[in-house]
Amino acid sequence: MTAIRTVAAGDPVLSPAVTRRLIDQVAGGTGQGSRAAAARARLALLAGREREVATAVGRGLSNAEIGRELHLALPTVKTHVSRILTRLDLNNRVQIALLVHDADDPA
Repeated sequence: MTAIRTVAAGDPVLSPAVTRRLIDQVAGGTGQGSRAAAARARLALLAGREREVATAVGRGLSNAEIGRELHLALPTVKTHVSRILTRLDLNNRVQIALLVHDADDPA
């Protein structure tokens, strides 16, 4: 016996494609792998030093800590962070950190 559900007018309904994507992301399904691949592709747009700075931002380091770790002057770190934001069309350091986190997929 098949259950049929009648949807009342005005009830929100998700399309099957949207439902599948949502389940993939929540359950860590195939959506995770493609998300990690997309994040890695975006980070590949950065120059080597910019990638190092982005990784340090992803680890939660401040500009001063990044400068000490990578032997860079503070204004240079700030320049790299600004270029990363511009190149990747991001708005803030949190978005850099999330992108780095997504790219670092253990699967």
